[in-house]
Amino acid sequence: MSDPQDMPSLSEAQMEIMNIVWDQPETTLGEIWRELHDKRKIARNTIQTLLSRLVDKGWLEYRAEGKVFHYRAAVPRQPTMKHVVNRLVETAFNGSAEGLVMALLDGQELKADEAERIRALIDNAQRSKP
Repeated sequence: MSDPQDMPSLSEAQMEIMNIVWDQPETTLGEIWRELHDKRKIARNTIQTLLSRLVDKGWLEYRAEGKVFHYRAAVPRQPTMKHVVNRLVETAFNGSAEGLVMALLDGQELKADEAERIRALIDNAQRSKP
């Protein structure tokens, strides 16, 4: 599998498709189209084009079974999300994780369990730093 920082960036639509692919071991154009079409109108041809570009960029792999192509992620979700968030923090928040968290929480109401998980993540991050 490839390192996300060495990969071409993903558009919003491509990221949406990758999130569907990451949720399953393999998926097809038809399955992706049905899931996206439930959210908004989108043509199958548009999805096919996006899938082809994701294959060309190295984000997806596929196998053919007759006329059906089965797609799977060539790059894992977690390292990709970490890279995307790190880029966002560096570019939009000038390297400030605090700025990102403040923007995320501004005006948001947190459930008690969410707040507890966030506190635990902060505690773990502080302990792991020298």
